[in-house]
Amino acid sequence: MPEYPNRQFLDFEQPIKDLYEQIDITKKLADKNPKVDYSSTLQQLQDAIVDKRKEITEQLSAWQRVQLSRHPDRPYTLKYIEKMCTDFVELHGDRNVKDDKAMVGGFAQLEGETVMIIGQQKGINTKMRQLRNFGMANPEGYRKALRLMKLAEKFNKPVIALVDTPGAFPGLEAEERGQGEAIARNIYEMIRLKVPVIVVIIGEGASGGALGIGVGDRVFMMENTWYTVISPESCSSILWRSWDKKEVAAEQLRLTAIDMKRFGLVDDIIPEPLGGAHWDYAEAAQVLKSYLIKTLSELKGVDPQQRVNDRIEKFGKMGFWEEVPAQQL
Repeated sequence: MPEYPNRQFLDFEQPIKDLYEQIDITKKLADKNPKVDYSSTLQQLQDAIVDKRKEITEQLSAWQRVQLSRHPDRPYTLKYIEKMCTDFVELHGDRNVKDDKAMVGGFAQLEGETVMIIGQQKGINTKMRQLRNFGMANPEGYRKALRLMKLAEKFNKPVIALVDTPGAFPGLEAEERGQGEAIARNIYEMIRLKVPVIVVIIGEGASGGALGIGVGDRVFMMENTWYTVISPESCSSILWRSWDKKEVAAEQLRLTAIDMKRFGLVDDIIPEPLGGAHWDYAEAAQVLKSYLIKTLSELKGVDPQQRVNDRIEKFGKMGFWEEVPAQQL
């Protein structure tokens, strides 16, 4: 985890940045005056940082959670794999067009059990973000994910999908190669997988880009993530012809983990370290790992066909509607 001053801060994290700056000043004073003990002052500042992180976490708005889900220091799929798993073997290509770098996946050992773990990867710097297309997969990315899921089913291995994408790539070439069909095919096939499937939104969960690997026996959301049909900025630009209403859009979309659980669209919320997952990669990964291990243990005892039936019923019940009697039509 990068330490200050390399750490990046969001606007509402400014009080924490100020405390780090005070620590820097205190350390410089300690270097200049070695006979003076500054240890208690430094400890007080460290404690203040923890308290401030807790305070900020308890007061987050929907838009602030969106910002945290996009935090440049936030762990992405490969970081979670590194911290949770061993013996990860990445598999490449959709056997049709090419290898989509925005979608990663492969076999790994999770607490001694072989799993297929798949997810979007955004990239940790400008060059890598361009290589990964900012986590926006093309059709070949979704076909690659489906190929890996079918491979897992062949060898009777569970599938874990980590969702973190601003959406499927909207480019003309993606549409020409069948973006919509690729996502729809994945939804159809994931419903029918006979192995356990666990989905976790670890960052952004936008539109079909998320749904393309978002169907599972259990769907979890990390605490500071969002999951909805459209980003707040795009929603604002459509409704108000401007991005200026993005905060209002974020509130109205009801896109937070708390909202999604209340609507019955996700099964549980996975807590993050105080202030967000970007403060402690190891802790965030360990909490996620414990949820995965517990859930896999529960799902392994279910008959494969029953698992498919439960999945169909689970997603078939989602949403709110009212049936109008035939005589009123």
